Amino acid sequence: MQLQVMNSPFNQEQVDLLNRLLPTMTESQKVWLSGYLAASQFTSVPGVQEAPAAQLPAPSAGQTISKEVTILYGSQTGNAQGVAENAGKTLSRRGFQVTVSSMSDFKPNNLKKVQNLIIVSSTHGEGDPPDNALSFHEFLHGRRAPKLDDIRFSVLSLGDSSYEFFCQTGKEFDQRLEELGATRLYPRVDCDLDYDEPAAEWLEGVISSLSEAQGGSTAPAVAAAPQAGKSVYSRTNPFKAEVLENLNLNGRGSNKETRHLELSLEGSGLTYEPGDSLGIYPQNDPALVDTLLVEMKWDPEEMVTVGKQGDVLPLREALTSHYEITVLTKPLLEQAAQLSANENLRELVAPGNEEKLKAYLEGRDLLDLVRDYVLWGVSAQAFISILRKMPARLYSIASSLSANPDEVHLTIGAVRFEAHGRERKGVCSILAAERLQPGDTLPVYIQHNQNFKLPENPDTPIIMVGPGTGIAPFRAFLQEREETGAEGKSWLFFGDQHFRTDFLYQTEWQKWVKDGVLTKMDVAFSRDTDEKVYVQHRMLEHSKELFEWMQQGAVIYICGDEKNMAHDVHHTLLEIIAKEGGMSHEKAEAYLAGMQQQKRYQRDVY
Repeated sequence: MQLQVMNSPFNQEQVDLLNRLLPTMTESQKVWLSGYLAASQFTSVPGVQEAPAAQLPAPSAGQTISKEVTILYGSQTGNAQGVAENAGKTLSRRGFQVTVSSMSDFKPNNLKKVQNLIIVSSTHGEGDPPDNALSFHEFLHGRRAPKLDDIRFSVLSLGDSSYEFFCQTGKEFDQRLEELGATRLYPRVDCDLDYDEPAAEWLEGVISSLSEAQGGSTAPAVAAAPQAGKSVYSRTNPFKAEVLENLNLNGRGSNKETRHLELSLEGSGLTYEPGDSLGIYPQNDPALVDTLLVEMKWDPEEMVTVGKQGDVLPLREALTSHYEITVLTKPLLEQAAQLSANENLRELVAPGNEEKLKAYLEGRDLLDLVRDYVLWGVSAQAFISILRKMPARLYSIASSLSANPDEVHLTIGAVRFEAHGRERKGVCSILAAERLQPGDTLPVYIQHNQNFKLPENPDTPIIMVGPGTGIAPFRAFLQEREETGAEGKSWLFFGDQHFRTDFLYQTEWQKWVKDGVLTKMDVAFSRDTDEKVYVQHRMLEHSKELFEWMQQGAVIYICGDEKNMAHDVHHTLLEIIAKEGGMSHEKAEAYLAGMQQQKRYQRDVY
C-alpha cells in the first residue's frame, strides 16, 4: 500500500518514510502498531477513525481459541448487512466457521456461548440504533446483560460525519462490550459514507488478529466460486442506466415537484425485489461549481489527482462528479482550518465551540465556507484532498421487476429551500428535475434491503403508510401482488397537500381498488381543509379495524420522513394498540416491539 500526500495528513518526508517502512512489516507487526496507535488516540486518514484501545492481548500459553466467529449486524438500509455478509464470506474462505445474523434474529442469551464476536452497525437518525438492532442494543445495555469475560470482539461502525452523533451506535456497542468484560481483538473503526476501503482494512486487521490467536494456523484464503447470474455491477462499479421517462407527477399550481423516473437496466444483469432501493451517483449543479471556481480564483482546466486510484482530471470535472460540495462536516472544517491561516476558522473548530460549530454547519455548503472564511491562496489540489467523495443517494424503488422487466422506477421529490440568504438545491433531486433528459444516463446500483419486504405468505394482510414520496415502495408492492395474484388484504394510507394537484399515481390506485388488488385506501390532504389532516388522523379514525387487522397477523409498513411523519405514526400505533387492546402504554410498547421482532412492523425511513 502506497500513501499519497493528498489523501493523508502527512507531509512528503513522512510519507516517504512510511512507504519505506510499511512493505517490510509483518501482519503481526501491523496489528501491534494499529493497537499502539489507537491507544495513543491516533486519528487516521479522513473517513476512518480508530477507537482508543488497550494493547491487544496475546492468548496465554496453551489457551485454545475457537475458530467459530459470530457476526451480528444492525442495518437500516442494507449497507451494514452487506459489509457483514461480505466479512462472513471472507472469513469462511480463510477457514473460520462463521455465523452471520441480524441482531434482531440473534438470541441474546446465546452471547455466553460466543468467543469471537464481530459487530457491524450503522447509526440511524439522531444517534439511534437501526430498527433491527433495537432489541439487542437494549438487552446489552440493560441489567440482564451477562459478564462477557470470554468474548473477544471487534466493532465496525458505519455513519455519516455530517450528523452530530457520528457512528454513535457502534461506539456504544464497543464501549458496552468492554464494560461487560469482553476483550478487543481489533480496535473499532468508524467509517464515513465512503466505507469500502476502511471496512476492508478493518476486516484484514480482524483476520490477522484471529490468525495470530490461532498461532498462524489459519487456512489460506480459498477463492470465491463465481455466482451464476450475479451482476458485475455494484456500489463500487455502478451501471450507467439510460433514462426512459422523466415526468412531473404534480398538477399545475402545486407547491411541490415530484419526478417519476423510469430507467433501463437492460444488459446490466441487475435484479431487485419490492422494498429494495436504487443508489444513484449524481453530479453537482454546474452553476454552483462555476461560482466556487470563480470565488477561489482557480483554473477550471487545471489537472488534479482524484481519489486513491490517482485518476487525473480537469478540476471542474472533479468538482462536478467526484466530490461533495453541498454539505459541511466537522472533520472538513477541522482540516480546512489546518490548510488555512484564517484565525476565525481555527477558533470556530477549537474545543469548547461545539454549539457554535453545529449552528454554522446547518444549511451551509462549501461556497459559504470559502466566502465566510476567505480561503484564497489554498491550492486546488490541497483543497480537494480534504473533500468527501460524492456519496450515492438512495431512493426506494417504485416498481416491480416482474411487472416491468429490465426497468426500475423512482419517485423523487425536488428539494429547494432558502438558507442564509441563498437558494439551496438538492443535488440529485434537482438533477432529475432540471437537467436530466430521456436518453441521458445515470450511474446506479441496487441496494438490497431485507428489512422492508413483502410477507412470504401471500395471504398475509398488509397495511401501508406512505405520505408524499413515501408512496414509492407501495407502488412496487401492489405491482408485485398483482403479478403474483396475492390474495391477502391490503390497506393503504396516503397523504399530501392537495387532492387536485398532489394525489401521486391516483389512477393506478383507483384501478387497483376497482380490481381488488388494493382492498382499502384512506387519504389525507392537509391543505384542503381548515384544520390540517394527516395520515395518522385517518389511522385513528379507523383504530378499531386497524387493530383487528393487527390481531389477524397484518404486517405494517411505514415509508417516509422519520423525524416527523414516522415518529407521529409510531405514537399513533401505540395509542391505537393501547385503546383497542385495553392495554397500558408499557404493554402497547411491548406489543409493537413484538411485532417488530416478528418482522410485522417494518420501516423504510429517512
